[in-house]
Amino acid sequence: MKAIRGATTVTEDKPDLIRQAVKELLNAISQANGLEAEQIICIMFSSTSDLKSYYPAKAAREAGYATCALYSSLEPEIGGALEKCIRVMLLVDGDKQPEHVYLNGAKNLRKDITSVLNIAVDGPAGSGKSTVCKLVAKRLGILYLDTGAMYRAIAYKCVKDKRDYGDKDVVKHIINKLNLKVEYREGKQITLLDGEDVSELIRTPQVSMLASYISAYSFVRTKMVALQREIVQKTSCILDGRDIGTNVLPDCKFKFYLNASSEVRAKRRFDEDQAKGGTQTFEQVLKEINERDFQDKNRAVAPLQKAKDALEIDTSYMAIDEVVNEIISKVQEKI
Repeated sequence: MKAIRGATTVTEDKPDLIRQAVKELLNAISQANGLEAEQIICIMFSSTSDLKSYYPAKAAREAGYATCALYSSLEPEIGGALEKCIRVMLLVDGDKQPEHVYLNGAKNLRKDITSVLNIAVDGPAGSGKSTVCKLVAKRLGILYLDTGAMYRAIAYKCVKDKRDYGDKDVVKHIINKLNLKVEYREGKQITLLDGEDVSELIRTPQVSMLASYISAYSFVRTKMVALQREIVQKTSCILDGRDIGTNVLPDCKFKFYLNASSEVRAKRRFDEDQAKGGTQTFEQVLKEINERDFQDKNRAVAPLQKAKDALEIDTSYMAIDEVVNEIISKVQEKI
């Protein structure tokens, strides 16, 4: 069972306006969440004390939402509260990520939902960026855009087609002909290369190292950054990478830089590799981490660095949930 929230406002305390507002709000929630009538278990309304001419629950029944339990309550008078506001919570069957809906003047109650929200997270390999970003995205109900997967896809293309990634002209030809798409299915990013789902195939150590090398080409970054910016203009996202806050989204309001010692980061990668049946030693993983750091920090185009206005979080001795809570707390402070 999931709870879906919403709210709207009316200009005057009149029955016709309340009926219209309730119908519009419930229809918008149903459409956004793809709800069928039988999925709705209960609809609960609360309205501010300046709305007394009509019960929202009655308006819901008249709007066709009569097969579920309906409830209305009047909120107490609160100084400074949004006026003439109707709030609603639907309890529904299903496990789909809920889409909350705020209309009219109620949009100001949840700017994180009603406007495009972008969060930039940078940091070196193994600092916990992808794990943290996925959890933040889930908690905030936004999408996680894995920018690294885009570069990995290009690297995988070179490996698959046995192309010389050290030859700029070869890589430029691949970029110009690249058929790369990013889709979201059930809240998860799917990376499609030439129509094939390569989401898992691009996660090998070989592809990771090659992705860092290829991303140093300016023409590669130009194409990927353009695609990333196109996505975030339309969709609330959290992005992680090496230059999100400094280059991809320099004007982003929410920027974070995750860091940890190279030994801690290598241990994390080593444990992940062991869990998958890998054969690398800790020393090999640490060497790769240090090499990756050097590549990322010293590349000529958009090197890894902390944005001046980014909040740095040392994740070395923090639990994942602690990092997630820290980021969400800082975002909510500014919303």
